[in-house]
Amino acid sequence: MHPAVCWWRRIAWRGACALPSGTFPDAIRPRSHQQSFPPNSTSTRCHSSFFAATDVQRFCGGHLSSVGDSKLVPSASLSRVGQLSGREFSSSNKATHKMTASKYQIAERGTPNSTDYRVYFKNENGQSISPLHDIPLYANDERTVYNMVVEVPRWTNAKMEISLGEGLNPIKQDVKKGKLRFVANCFPHHGYIWNYGAFPQTWENPDHLDADTGCKGDNDPIDVLEIGSRIAKRGEVLQVKILGTIALIDEGETDWKIITINVNDPLADQVNDIGDVETVFPGLLRASVEWFKIYKIPDGKPENQFAFNGDAKDAAFATKTVAETHRFWQQLVNKEVDNNGISCLNTTVDGSPYLVANDAADEVFAKSATGGNPEPVSEALDKWHYITLK
Repeated sequence: MHPAVCWWRRIAWRGACALPSGTFPDAIRPRSHQQSFPPNSTSTRCHSSFFAATDVQRFCGGHLSSVGDSKLVPSASLSRVGQLSGREFSSSNKATHKMTASKYQIAERGTPNSTDYRVYFKNENGQSISPLHDIPLYANDERTVYNMVVEVPRWTNAKMEISLGEGLNPIKQDVKKGKLRFVANCFPHHGYIWNYGAFPQTWENPDHLDADTGCKGDNDPIDVLEIGSRIAKRGEVLQVKILGTIALIDEGETDWKIITINVNDPLADQVNDIGDVETVFPGLLRASVEWFKIYKIPDGKPENQFAFNGDAKDAAFATKTVAETHRFWQQLVNKEVDNNGISCLNTTVDGSPYLVANDAADEVFAKSATGGNPEPVSEALDKWHYITLK
């Protein structure tokens, strides 16, 4: 199945999306990162199963939040409240026969676009929890559907991530040299080209030498790419199925990228393994490898490398890899190995030395910062970089 291709003139300087590079003719692919310009006047074409982001969905001193699944609340109306207290909304999908229903709320603290901004998690009873430790990896009894914590919605640039060193592991924006970090737009991509996040209750052990890649883990939960049609929300917990994986070698460490699709996506039934991805989303796998190769080059870093020559492994391989990282997490949260600077504070893991009562977790949340100084809008949002791969 080859989805239709749509064309439109990009009018809003931030509102458009860039597409997997497989949708562009090979003739235009050579590019040089010496050239960069505001992406405000070019025509682009879009895979019809992807949607363009609007201005309010950008993290440009603000963000898009939601109540339920359909009501959108602009950040301007939320940020004033957020400086005084946490703001909460439901981030759950409606349950289907494929998954176990799960409901989580997020509570935002600190001023958006500041180093104090955090996204904390609460359960359906409003009690503070850790997204890393208290949200289960598996979303159904058969262990075929997984919970994914969305850190970065598709088409956005802010490099948000679960904070490993802080109690309750809120989502925060990565900081480099004292400034908030944004990923560059590398033509033809715009921001992140998938919903990007992590599997809870997983850990890539930095002391474990992977037999397949020959490199040790990167001390993070395992990364997840969700390729469905819907733009997710920051802090949302999606129910996904595993399709395969690619293995980035990042500064000598194994950094698995698990490829998934939301089980509620209209195309989910057509995509069950890595071979189906190329059939239903032609060019997306190649674009994904290219994105990871080049996204750090505008920052002066070299091209990233991949295990397996950049080839994707199938769902069975990926499932085995995730299960292994889940076992590593169990060792971590049960204090069988050194915590490597990771806060393992949790409210649900029976027998864990780090288990605390609900009121203790709520106290951690209550003590979190509520202010902060917002930074100016990053210039990275306004530029496209043309990268030449040797």
